[in-house]
Amino acid sequence: MLEKTFDPKAAEPRLYAQWEKSGLFQPKTDGAAEAYSIVIPPPNVTGSLHIGHALNNTLQDILARYHRMTGKAVLWLPGTDHAGIATQMVVERKLAAEGLPGRREMGRDAFVEKVWDWKAESGGTIIRQLRRLGASADWSRERFTLDEGLNEAVRKVFVQLYKEGLIYRAKRLVNWDPHFQTAISDLEVEQKEVDGAYWHFAYPLADGVSYQHPVAFDEEGKPTEFETRDYIVVATTRPETMLGDTGVAVHPKDERYAGLVGKEVVLPITGRRVPIVADEYADPTKGSGAVKITPAHDFNDFQVGKRAGLPSLNIMDSLARIIADEVPEIPAEFVGMDRFVARKAIIANAEENGWLKEIEKTKHMVPHGDRSGAVIEPWLTDQWWVDAKTLAQPALKAVQDGETVFEPKSYEKVYFEWLNNIEPWCVSRQLWWGHQIPAWYGPDGEIFVAETEEEARAEAEAKLGAGVELKREEDVLDTWFSSALWPFSTMGWPENTDDLARFYPTSDLVTAADIIFFWVARMMMMGKHFMGAAPFKRVIINGLVRDEKGQKMSKSKGNVIDPLEIVDELGADPLRFTMAILSGTRDIKLSKQRIEGYRNFGTKLWNAARFSQMNECARVEGFDPSTVEQTINRWIRGELAKAERAVSQAILGGRFDDAAGALYRYIWNVFCDWYLELAKPVFNGTDEAAKAETRAMTAWVLDETLKLLHPVMPFITEELWAELGKTGPARESLLIGASWPQLPDSFIDPAAEAEIGWLVDLIGELRGLRAEMNVPPSAKPPLAFVGVDDATKVLVECHRPLILQLARVSEVSLLDAAPAGAVTCVSGGSTVALSLADFIDLGAEKARLNKEIAAFDSDIGHYNKKLGNPNFVSRAAPEVVEEQRQKLADAEAGKAKMQAAIARLEAMA
Repeated sequence: MLEKTFDPKAAEPRLYAQWEKSGLFQPKTDGAAEAYSIVIPPPNVTGSLHIGHALNNTLQDILARYHRMTGKAVLWLPGTDHAGIATQMVVERKLAAEGLPGRREMGRDAFVEKVWDWKAESGGTIIRQLRRLGASADWSRERFTLDEGLNEAVRKVFVQLYKEGLIYRAKRLVNWDPHFQTAISDLEVEQKEVDGAYWHFAYPLADGVSYQHPVAFDEEGKPTEFETRDYIVVATTRPETMLGDTGVAVHPKDERYAGLVGKEVVLPITGRRVPIVADEYADPTKGSGAVKITPAHDFNDFQVGKRAGLPSLNIMDSLARIIADEVPEIPAEFVGMDRFVARKAIIANAEENGWLKEIEKTKHMVPHGDRSGAVIEPWLTDQWWVDAKTLAQPALKAVQDGETVFEPKSYEKVYFEWLNNIEPWCVSRQLWWGHQIPAWYGPDGEIFVAETEEEARAEAEAKLGAGVELKREEDVLDTWFSSALWPFSTMGWPENTDDLARFYPTSDLVTAADIIFFWVARMMMMGKHFMGAAPFKRVIINGLVRDEKGQKMSKSKGNVIDPLEIVDELGADPLRFTMAILSGTRDIKLSKQRIEGYRNFGTKLWNAARFSQMNECARVEGFDPSTVEQTINRWIRGELAKAERAVSQAILGGRFDDAAGALYRYIWNVFCDWYLELAKPVFNGTDEAAKAETRAMTAWVLDETLKLLHPVMPFITEELWAELGKTGPARESLLIGASWPQLPDSFIDPAAEAEIGWLVDLIGELRGLRAEMNVPPSAKPPLAFVGVDDATKVLVECHRPLILQLARVSEVSLLDAAPAGAVTCVSGGSTVALSLADFIDLGAEKARLNKEIAAFDSDIGHYNKKLGNPNFVSRAAPEVVEEQRQKLADAEAGKAKMQAAIARLEAMA
């Protein structure tokens, strides 16, 4: 007999160990089996499991377990990312905490060795946590983006792209982190709102030029008054960059400045002359309509500078201190200043010398390094770049032609938007932890790119002569570069491995929308270029998990749900089921209460299994469900078949919420609430043949139900599979290795469905009526069917015992008219009358209902007042407004229900 409750703490580690030992996480070696493959989005080796990981990996595991049970050779390939900047930061902090020398003191080789030591000791945390979630990945194939095989793939790709002219070294703007002294990707930049200001500076016009500037306007916006100005006003939030200005831009259609285009201004402090240029980047409606252009320190300015032919002058070093290397006019007192110290000094100079016209306080977004917290500086520096635009074309076509599809399809637009406007990809990072770029420099800066130093030296000596001295490029590659090769490098490329032949392209990728740009698109580019095929046939985009109010989870708000704490307290299965059933929206509203509710769902199934054991339901050797005769057994057989189809279609379509919803409705409502309830009279009856059939059918249906639920809730189903397998024929395998149910259409019996459907609707209607009329649970009022046809009379006689028991009525009669004091309703096309006059106080009940209506009226008035307030609707968060609308709808529905009950009472009088 099963224990009273399922104990996940005791069962989950034991069951997971059994799965791993079984070898079923590995793909079948049967060459005839259809292949299904999926690669895990590699989490950072520094990471711990968060709720986003729990969602993403639950969905992947559902796919892997489902396809494994359908007989496919399933490869779910796991691994971790070396996470260059994050890992380097973790180890540097660890060294500092231990009082050891820093990385620069110990040198590159010693530091990298320390990182490998840390990885060996602490780098497997998230992999262990994924196991706790139940992830059935093939751990024997686990990869790491810095392992030797991937190192070889990275080197080969880099060298080939360089030789094809698709990788090059050039001076361009990057996101520069002055703390880590490295370029970082857009994904590693966090925009923060800060208090700042626009400083309005007057730049004097050169050569005595002046112009008439409008200062007053009529109702149509036409100027009516002018003043003579010998300067032009520009506004900036970063005054320090003015030391590197190389132009001022105005809009080509801005009549105020039309006569100034081509003229020059003299920059304060440096005295340099720079031109006024026409460019549509300048917005006539913002500020003065004129903008200073610093191409070396602003991404937009860099583009303006390219269009206008302006030079790009770097005025900062790697620590964001002012330098004069390219702008010798910068006064000596500014050289060496931190950028923010320089900002204060420039503002003070402007104020003192009269060229500060206005300080406009503002809040604005400022980019920060997500790891360092330092303000990011757009910085012009020599870096390695990938010609992403060329590589993007086949990747675009692959989605346009349907080689790869997105679910939901709307994300294809995001993908197209990114690739159609793609910029060169900066792939070099000034770090020590990562794939060191396979490039060597000769004495005069000549570049030799090769997979090994020996090959580079051979090339250099062929060009420059024997004994030439080479220096290795110190930069490493962007982490996303190695991740872009993940679908094929993890399968052994550049070798022609069996895994590549069998499992590439992969079947599905499950990932988040925020890395469509950074990862999905780049995998598509590399897959098409090096493999000739897109790396996956379908990309399933999962939503973002938020709190129950729709707010983003953050530690500062105290609304973070830790998946490991949930697993500790409630088990992995309730968390997994919750992730699946809520996965159909872009913003998933999650609360602990929801997860607790789905723990109750598992408990419901556990109790159903205990009930079946108590009623001697056991698996029977050779049992054939197609031969059952009892109506309830023919009915549940069809319901099971319909549930299987619904679950399979939903999983195959990537609609995990629909799959979980179908499982919930079938298990809770159909199997537990109705089939077992309808089976009770059979178990307690005297018809031994019916009893034996129903016992065997219950055991068979329970087995098939465990199979359906297993991909979503693997632990509790595996435990029940083992426990229920202790009676009857021996199990052939663990549940994870069992075959998915194959249920023919003939299992769906329309006659049984109609008959049981009639009974279920009737009992449901009568139970609802009793609750609505506040009938005491112990009361057993008489029930009458009024003026029914012969077919209904047959159903009534056939199911009289069940109606008496399940509807809790004293008698069931057939009458031509409803008796006095009865409440009537219609079910299955028949009028039924429940005689309640002797069981309820009509006056008191009417008073109770009117009181509830008054309460609903109060709520309705409150919600209508709120929703009728334009300020509330326009200013409140959308989720708050929607919550109020839902509460209004619920109150209106509740009131309507109470009014219907009163109408029934009045009909009884």
